[in-house]
Amino acid sequence: MSKLQHPDQQNSRFGVLLVNLGTPSAPTATAVARYLREFLSDTRVVDLSRIVWWFILNGVIIPLRRGKVARNYREIWLPGGSPLLVNSLLQKDKLQLLLNQQQENSPIVELGMTYGQPSIASGLQKLRDQGVRKILIFPLYPQYSATTTAAAFDAVNRELATWSWLPELGFVNHYADEPLYIEAIVQSIQTYWAQHQRGDCLVISFHGIPERYFRQGDPYYCYCHKTARLIAEKLGLADDQYRMVFQSRFGREPWLKPYCDETLRELPQEGKKNVDIICPGFSSDCLETLEEINIRNREIFSEAGGENYHYIPALNDSPQHMLALMEIIKKHTLSWG
Repeated sequence: MSKLQHPDQQNSRFGVLLVNLGTPSAPTATAVARYLREFLSDTRVVDLSRIVWWFILNGVIIPLRRGKVARNYREIWLPGGSPLLVNSLLQKDKLQLLLNQQQENSPIVELGMTYGQPSIASGLQKLRDQGVRKILIFPLYPQYSATTTAAAFDAVNRELATWSWLPELGFVNHYADEPLYIEAIVQSIQTYWAQHQRGDCLVISFHGIPERYFRQGDPYYCYCHKTARLIAEKLGLADDQYRMVFQSRFGREPWLKPYCDETLRELPQEGKKNVDIICPGFSSDCLETLEEINIRNREIFSEAGGENYHYIPALNDSPQHMLALMEIIKKHTLSWG
């Protein structure tokens, strides 16, 4: 009788699963509808009654929004796919290269999206197939929110619930005040200012969430304020030289304030007709930065009397960003060697 073959239990390599939100597979109404259905069905994102929300989502929101959202995606779509996917894959590859340069037997880096493809489940499977027994889950959301970071953790749990042999896990909860992350943001702003005329006001915009989520205990609002304050302090900005705002609100209930679009309408009336805007909550440029911020909000500012509007890109795969991510990985895996 032959003996069962067991996998190597002494594999010293560990893995890193980079996680981001996700993207439609194509800039079409069909692909967008599929993505919105998965995304907006998550109770972490929308916590309304499931029965009521099912009818609203499938009977109203998706039929009305899929065509418009698909058109928005077509405005920013790249030959390799959506900007979020293209940038995330570049981040994975460049971070892997950087880690390989640091040491032999370096961590294995994979990518997973909470919604859409490549999925978190597929990323975890790739790590398991390579014999990884220790995995750091790294959601690329600097400011923790239940709508993003916790949703990624839920997806990890759903996949691992099907595994017999669970890996040892680490989890990056947030890095809103990580020094190298703040420094990378500050350097990107300073580099942009060196190449362009500096505006009258720096607008620091974060994705919004309903105010109700904050009252229920989500600390996202506090983390955003901390990041904005640290950026302003590093740049030496006075209180009247920058504004922290929230974008991308949806529905009728109050969301975190001040609202980005309303602030952009007000700034020209205050004499601030030249603005720079950055979105440090996004590790990669995506629909919310390239279409909402750089196109629609630019039009809002111009129509209100603004003159010069400069969007400062996300960190994407910049060297400073990769160094910051590597340092965070080191801190969270120190005991793993």
